Amino acid sequence: MHNTLNTRGHGLTLVELMIVLAVVALLTVIALPTYSRYIDRVRTSQAVQFMTTTSLGLEAYYAQHLSYPASLSEIGIKDAVDPWGNPYQYLPIDIDPPPNTGKVRRDKNMNPINTDYDLYSAGPDGRSQTQLTARFARDDIVRAGNGSYVGKARDF
Repeated sequence: MHNTLNTRGHGLTLVELMIVLAVVALLTVIALPTYSRYIDRVRTSQAVQFMTTTSLGLEAYYAQHLSYPASLSEIGIKDAVDPWGNPYQYLPIDIDPPPNTGKVRRDKNMNPINTDYDLYSAGPDGRSQTQLTARFARDDIVRAGNGSYVGKARDF
């Protein structure tokens, strides 16, 4: 006896395939911004951690020499790059002779954000400006208030 049921192929029809693709595209559109924000938070956290650890090394150097090093290589940090692939920036301020004041990072009122040294990452765009409220400085990861703040420039 033969099976009289109509057997259909086990493949997807074009309509079913288009629905599956639409669902996948919708999930991608929803998930991608969330994933991008997560990656940004992780990279920011990595930069903050590096700068906090480096600050400890700089303070130990200061305690021993009563001045800050001219470069990070003097505390064993050479060619350090941030999570976006850009070099970290370091500028000793409390040294003799003091640096050119035009290079010192400044807040919205044009006051220096540090009196000991500046340490920062240019952030995701890789560009920076001395005033934190300037267009290319807002995404920087900065050390400010002589170490009382380490985070995004726009939040300082």
